[in-house]
Amino acid sequence: MADPSSYRPRPGEIPDSPGVYRFRDEHRRVIYVGKAKSLRQRLANYFQDLANLHPRTRTMVTTAASVEWTVVSTEVEALQLEYSWIKEYDPRFNVKYRDDKSYPYLAVTMNEEFPRVQVMRGQKKKGVRYFGPYGHAWAIRDTVDLLLRVFPVRTCSAGVFKNAARTGRPCLLGYIGKCSAPCVGRIDPDDHWDLADEFCDFMAGRTGTYLRRLERQMAEAAEDMEYERAARLRDDIGALKKAMEKSAVVLADATDADLIAVAEDELEAAVQIFHVRGGRVRGQRGWVTDKVEEITTGALVEHALQQLYGEERGDAVPKEVLVPALPDPVDPVQEWLTERRGSGVSLRIPQRGDKKALMETVQRNAQQALVLHKTKRASDLTTRSRALEEISEALGLDSAPLRIECYDISHLQGDDVVASMVVFEDGLARKSEYRRFQIKGFAGQDDVRSMHEVITRRFRRYLAEKEKTGEWAEGEEPTDGDRHTGGGAAAGDGPALADGPALIEAPALKDDDGRPKRFAYPPQLVVVDGGQPQVAAAQRALDELGIDDIAVCGLAKRLEEVWLPGEDDPVVLPRTSEGLYLLQRVRDEAHRFAITYQRAKRAKRFRSSPLDDVPGLGETRKQALIKHFGSVKKLRSATIDQICEVPGIGRKTAETVAVALARATPAAPAVNTATGEIMDDDDGAPETTADAPGEPVSAGTPDERRGQER
Repeated sequence: MADPSSYRPRPGEIPDSPGVYRFRDEHRRVIYVGKAKSLRQRLANYFQDLANLHPRTRTMVTTAASVEWTVVSTEVEALQLEYSWIKEYDPRFNVKYRDDKSYPYLAVTMNEEFPRVQVMRGQKKKGVRYFGPYGHAWAIRDTVDLLLRVFPVRTCSAGVFKNAARTGRPCLLGYIGKCSAPCVGRIDPDDHWDLADEFCDFMAGRTGTYLRRLERQMAEAAEDMEYERAARLRDDIGALKKAMEKSAVVLADATDADLIAVAEDELEAAVQIFHVRGGRVRGQRGWVTDKVEEITTGALVEHALQQLYGEERGDAVPKEVLVPALPDPVDPVQEWLTERRGSGVSLRIPQRGDKKALMETVQRNAQQALVLHKTKRASDLTTRSRALEEISEALGLDSAPLRIECYDISHLQGDDVVASMVVFEDGLARKSEYRRFQIKGFAGQDDVRSMHEVITRRFRRYLAEKEKTGEWAEGEEPTDGDRHTGGGAAAGDGPALADGPALIEAPALKDDDGRPKRFAYPPQLVVVDGGQPQVAAAQRALDELGIDDIAVCGLAKRLEEVWLPGEDDPVVLPRTSEGLYLLQRVRDEAHRFAITYQRAKRAKRFRSSPLDDVPGLGETRKQALIKHFGSVKKLRSATIDQICEVPGIGRKTAETVAVALARATPAAPAVNTATGEIMDDDDGAPETTADAPGEPVSAGTPDERRGQER
């Protein structure tokens, strides 16, 4: 590990001008490439106190052994040079998008004497026009099959073409009219090239010209009573329209645009691109990348633009590129795109209308691609084995933690404080073992005390199970706070991991009546969502119970640092570590499970009503009462005879309802904090008791209220 001060340039050496810089390691390999409007200001950010640097940046500068730079005239030149060097050196600390598949394109080889239509993958070739990419090769072949009756362009390979020319007999497509048969001289090279050019124009979205021309020819043929020719033209028009229908209109103004969306978390990002030509989605592609450097969404977009258009020219760069966030600064990127297209390119964020709606669709695709990537990565047996071994080595455990339990606390400004416990066995979620808790020991917001209470309750039960050889203590029953929720079969059931720890074979954790015993199986590792305070609380709870064979760690969300009990400094796992990825998945699942439970409890409390306490009054009759009177307030002022008028309500029930409402204390009126207006409940909203107060009207937005949740 190098000290950045050992290779820091002397004052005044770095020019104050645009340029591109490279960090090299001790073996002279380029490990990072960056660009800057001012090299002096940008490089100065790397040579500061290491404690002030982001962990990923700190790793990069301590891995490097030297830095060098190249001065350019403009920021656009810096952008071009940065792209070229990233492509040339493949630096390990730069964001590098990788295709999640090799996408097929519809290609027309306009660089040949007789252009050929075919499916192509991989590196693009000069002189070939590409359309797509498509999700599947069969989608290309279906489209081509429809278009060949109108544009009978050659589709055969070079070998088939030469053999047909030698024998003087065309292939089957030549006989059925789906190839103009240039191999036997039925069409000369110039006419065939024009035919291929028309095919390209139609695929590029200029469809109206050809449809109108065919419709005019069909009308002329019908007028001349050439009905067979008119019928063929009618079928050609139907084929073209059917090919157009395969890509639905998404933008009514026949826009040519690319839409780019980004879905990201702390460790990875997924990019999805929709290619829209003539208002129709002509192609889709996606990439996934590890975030090996501290980077914003705008910077991720900039890297995606470099990879997408770095090798493109002309119409391959659309007039409009819609993105979720703009690069900073945006002008050099927009100027670079304009230069590659040869005319103006608009780079912007859609704000309203069809384009914003389509961007939301692309965003959903990006989010699904990220989830799918994580699922594939988590399901790999070897990867899971390596993740467990990395966690074991980093935390100094005696063996791989085959069972990991993670705990998280959730509340809304100190109300409805709950906790979750999720279980991962062999790196996979075991939802049937999930548990959730209500915090009962105190009221208010204190994550540290809450964590201590939850760990104490969970492992006190474990000790009771252990002491009683699997039996509950006499008279002891699970409380509502230790409620069990879960799914079906465990995700981890299956064969043993290859070259890694064997799958856990759970012991017979069943009562005599066949129900699962609670908290009977201990973990090898307890993970808490938080830093030093939460870790210390969890360890203190275990110490108080005399448990010393279970490891504890915490994962702090902001910098993804792993904290151990009694340690002043965190354990920083490598950015590309599978162990860190697994810990993050466990922590995120605990957070999701906790906040789902907390929201459900809050919603139930807000929906509470004095009618809930009326014995024998079910949900159907409660709704009938509210529907008849309009609100609990009006129901409270009604007489017994009036209540009896509600269908299904007898006199005895009416008397019970009247007594229950008379005993219940009316809730204080809700106040709109933005206007000071007292909110009456005559609109039919359920009235709540003082023991279950309703939700106050917030002046904030829904996003702001969600931000108050923990």
